[in-house]
Parts: sequence; C-alpha cells; structure tokens
Amino acid sequence: MFDKILIANRGEIALRVLRACKELGISTVAVHSTADADAMHVRLADESVCIGPPASRDSYLNIPALLAACEITGADAVHPGYGFLSENARFAEILAEHHLHFIGPKAEHIRLMGDKIEAKRTAKRLGIPVVPGSDGGVSNPDEAAAIARDIGFPVLIKAAAGGGGRGMKVARSEADLALALSTAGAEAKAAFGDAAVYMEKYLERPRHIEIQVLGDGRGGAIHLGERDCSLQRRHQKVWEEGPSPALDAASRARIGGIVAKAMREMQYLGVGTVEFLYEDGEFYFIEMNTRIQVEHPVTEMITGIDLVLEQIRVAAGHDLPCAQEDVAIHGHAIECRVNAENPVTFRPSPGRIAQYHSPGGMGVRIDSAVYQGYFIPPYYDSLVGKLIVHGKTRSECLMRLRRALDEMVVEGIETTLPLFRALVRESAIIDGDYHIHWLEQYLDHGAPPP
Repeated sequence: MFDKILIANRGEIALRVLRACKELGISTVAVHSTADADAMHVRLADESVCIGPPASRDSYLNIPALLAACEITGADAVHPGYGFLSENARFAEILAEHHLHFIGPKAEHIRLMGDKIEAKRTAKRLGIPVVPGSDGGVSNPDEAAAIARDIGFPVLIKAAAGGGGRGMKVARSEADLALALSTAGAEAKAAFGDAAVYMEKYLERPRHIEIQVLGDGRGGAIHLGERDCSLQRRHQKVWEEGPSPALDAASRARIGGIVAKAMREMQYLGVGTVEFLYEDGEFYFIEMNTRIQVEHPVTEMITGIDLVLEQIRVAAGHDLPCAQEDVAIHGHAIECRVNAENPVTFRPSPGRIAQYHSPGGMGVRIDSAVYQGYFIPPYYDSLVGKLIVHGKTRSECLMRLRRALDEMVVEGIETTLPLFRALVRESAIIDGDYHIHWLEQYLDHGAPPP
C-alpha cells in the first residue's frame, strides 16, 4: 500500500479522496492555489503545499509544481480526482518517470479513450455496440454529406478530443451540414487545440446510461451496475440516479456483461465509466471516462462499495473487492449537483456563504467541501456540493430527496436548489419518463422561480 498520497485536486473530490486515504491509514498531502488556502481539504490533510496563484494553469495544471510538492513531502503516489489532470496521459507518464504512482488507469488507456474516434473504434473491436457514424474524422463537406445520407439525418458533429458539450453541433438536413461541420471544428480548435471532428447518428429521445467498471490491471474486471444521467443542460449532467428507471435486470446484466468483458480484455486498471445512449431497447457507446466520476456516490449507495478506496487499493496492486456474482444492487439512489448558479439563467454566483445547513437523516449524504463563511472563488467550477439520497425503492428515494432538499440551506449566494425542488415534484421525473433533451425543453418552457 502507498505511504503518502498527494491529492492533485480541490473542492469536494479532494476531500472525498482524503477521507478514503484516512480510512486506509495513508498520510495525505493537500495542494492548493492561493485562492484555496482556507479550503476544507487543506485544513484536514496531514500536510499542505501551495502550488501557485488562482489560475488553474498556474496551479492545479502546473505539473512541475505538483512534482516539486511530491519531492518536498515525500509522497509516493498522486490521486488526480476528476477534471484537471485526471485524464492527462502525459501526466501519468511523467509521474512514472519520477518513480511516482498515478492512481488511475494506464497511460495508454487514458490516451486511447481520450480520443473519441479511437475510443469508438476500440469499442467496436471489443464488441461494444456503437452509434452509427463515420469510421474516423470528417472534414470534407461532400464526404460528410455522403456519410449522413447513409446513416440518415439528423446527425451530430462531435469534437474528437472534446468533452463537456463543446464542439458539438446538430445538422437536421444536408443544407445544415457544412455550417455544422465548420462551426464544430472551430469550437473544437478553440477549446481543445484540435479541430478534428467526427459524425454520429443523432438520436431524438435517448437516455444517457453509464456503466461503472473497476479493473485490477491484470485481466480482472467487474461492473457495478448503471447510472442514468439523462437530466442534462448543455450536455452537462445535473441529476443522476441508479438504477435507471428505464432498464430491467436483463438489460442491465446484458450491457454490464459486455462492458466488463471488454475491460478484462483491455486489462483495464482502476475505475472507469463506459457511457451509452439508450433508445428503443438498444445501447450505443458514446465515450469512456477513465477516472472517478462526479456521480460515483450513486453507485456507492446502491452497491455498498467504496469506489475511491477501491481505486486506491487496485492502484497499489491489490485484488478486486469481490467477484461479479457478488455485486448486488440494493434500493435506489439519486444525486443532485447543487451549483453556485442562478437557477434560471445558470449564471455563476461566486461569493461568501452566509448561512449553511446540510440536511441529514436516514439515507442522506452530502459530499461538499463548503462551510458557513466559506468564499466560493470565481476561478473554478461552481459546485457547492452533491446531495445524494438512498431509499429502499425509487418512490421512497424521491420522497426522501424532497424532504432533504427542503431542509438544505445555502444563503449568501444563488444556487440551483430551487430547480431541484421543482424537478422532484414534476410528474415526468416522478414517473421516470425523461430523456437527455427533457430538461432543456422544460427550461425553455419556463424555469421555476428562484
């Protein structure tokens, strides 16, 4: 097992990793920018190192500063959390060159799955069903038109190196295609430094289903069921739940088995999420995230498996916590991402939290690094915290979530709590009858008042 882990992140995920380290008896090093000097994970870690000014490029993305922090503190491993350097293959390689362990997948798998075109080719080779589309990048409008006619409109143009909804455009007819192609390419170049785009069939009312996996890097891998992440705004997840209201046990076992088999063949190491669009009983691979997900607590609540702790254990060479047949789904869990944003316009609302009260009671969990008097800086993501609720049934879970949302108090800044208080009372949400476009359509017809 590792002796000392440097947590190369901030906010709630840094605190989440720190807790897992403490339960494993591992010493912790918190790194922070000058803007995060008063952060909770900095206060609770065994040691802390300031790695730069507020801008991410000068702090949390500053690889030399992170290496220096490891050298100063004697850390022998680095946990990247999510975001920042968590899916940077070169960072993983640099750590290895300095005899430091990267708590995550092998660099080759990060690089492979980070390229959406190669990821799709790999998925197809491993027997994972994929969305019909181009075999590689497309740049020529005539070539794009021929592919689109073959798979049928509407089509989706996507950045090969993309994420977070950037570099994505829908073309509903051949007349729209050239503009969608050029616009997506320009956005991809600006956001990721790579203008390559590819094309997929655009599904009208799919659900977003993701399968959680855990591998030991030696040919052992299990899946831990699915999460439904269909409630999204601008391709950003807002509400996640598991198991999905749309899947039955047979569908879950079928797609989970396919994914676990693929991970065993890859000899995948650590946690990962294979994401699909699901429509009319069919699954279509869209991407794989080679890191811990923001929504991982949903899976933890319904399986009883600590994903971050197991991520650390397998990175240290330990076996998987159980065999596939021992994984069981218990009840239902829902996570709401409470952000420091206006609940109608989603404009960021950084500032000082004047009053803070987290809900409690049976089956209620808060993953947050904020506290009363904490100042949410304007330099990073706007996550205040994640409210995760578990119940024996989905109905019980929804009622418990409604109660927890009404209990939660965050004052001094605007938050998205009013949105969730409205959503949990919507008949479509109660019935589980929604898809990836549902939330934006709901907001377009009048969001709830703040």
